[in-house]
Amino acid sequence: MNKKDIAQIRKQFKLNNDLLKVSDIFNVYIMKDSSDIYHYQNQPFEMLDQDQQELFMNNFKKLLAGQLDEKLFELKFQKDATNNSQLILHQGLLNNDVDGWIENMLQMVSKMLSNRQYEKDIVVTFIRGEYLKPTKRGNPEAEESARDTVYSHPFILCSINNTQEPKKELLFDYVEREFKYNFVVDPIINLNAPIGGFLFPCFTDHAADVNHILYAAGKVHEPDHQFIEDVLNGEETMTAKDDKIVFEEIIKDVTGDQLNTSTLSNVYEEIHRLVEENEEEEQPKLDSKDVERVLKMSGLEDISTEKVESAFQKIIDDDKYEIKASNILPKFTSKSIKISTKIANISISPQDLKYVKKVQLSGKRYLMIEVDEDTVIEGFTMIPEAFGVKHED
Repeated sequence: MNKKDIAQIRKQFKLNNDLLKVSDIFNVYIMKDSSDIYHYQNQPFEMLDQDQQELFMNNFKKLLAGQLDEKLFELKFQKDATNNSQLILHQGLLNNDVDGWIENMLQMVSKMLSNRQYEKDIVVTFIRGEYLKPTKRGNPEAEESARDTVYSHPFILCSINNTQEPKKELLFDYVEREFKYNFVVDPIINLNAPIGGFLFPCFTDHAADVNHILYAAGKVHEPDHQFIEDVLNGEETMTAKDDKIVFEEIIKDVTGDQLNTSTLSNVYEEIHRLVEENEEEEQPKLDSKDVERVLKMSGLEDISTEKVESAFQKIIDDDKYEIKASNILPKFTSKSIKISTKIANISISPQDLKYVKKVQLSGKRYLMIEVDEDTVIEGFTMIPEAFGVKHED
């Protein structure tokens, strides 16, 4: 799934939407102390009152919020995994029998509780429904509506949520004219901040992909690897942050940790070009040959295939590893690059990095920024100087 696919299904989670139908909702309450199922309940989603439906819809939208490889991760299922989650979820998706659907979801809960104890009581919510996607864009002048023909995508979504202790409050009774202590025993289910979950199957354009699952982490750059491997049976994944670190370490190893700003700017521009050219397709990945080509096109000399492959092997222990281009590229039009010095911290965009240079004069090092306009500090326009000498004019 790309960000467009995720955005399209995410925006469907709203009430009275004829493009998304939720049939069943299955809630499971789990005790933190014993890791036992205290209670579970399945019911048709339409039987919930409207306020409850809206709470859950907002929860599902929050679950699917975030960037790919930061908070959302498309995972490929492991091959030959025992008690395979892919099979369990696929059976749950196709099971017309409610008891069979419940049994399948309880199998998933059992896998969640195996060798795992949560810090708080949690509620695991499963829904199954149907996502309808029009085959073409709407045209007001056309006789046939775009919604007359749709692709049908059955799906299962799981959202895991913490509970929190109810607040102890002091109330004022207007009738009795007295202060009262109010304490509610029932725990509150925090639907505003899901701590994890998943969507099965993945959707790419108009096709469902049952060989992949979309995992949602509770926090950015903090996927639960145990949940991914043991519960979902997904293959090991890398975050965007991990990819960026790997790329930087490979570049350092190949260049000897020596790189000027012009070359680094060229590297980012070349990667940005790759991302832009493939925006509508599968996001581009860089293997060792691609990294070698990017470095050579950026003006670096003495770059060989052997040197780059050796760096891949040393850093990631895999000379065939592919780095997602979008993961290593700072946000290109914003001031996403931070330059830190003892004197000052500077933020600059990758496309403007070429205007920054580190120079040396009379044994001292300077950071030089090329500017086209006057520089104003606290309302005062700075006087131009020749390089290292005050300008007389």
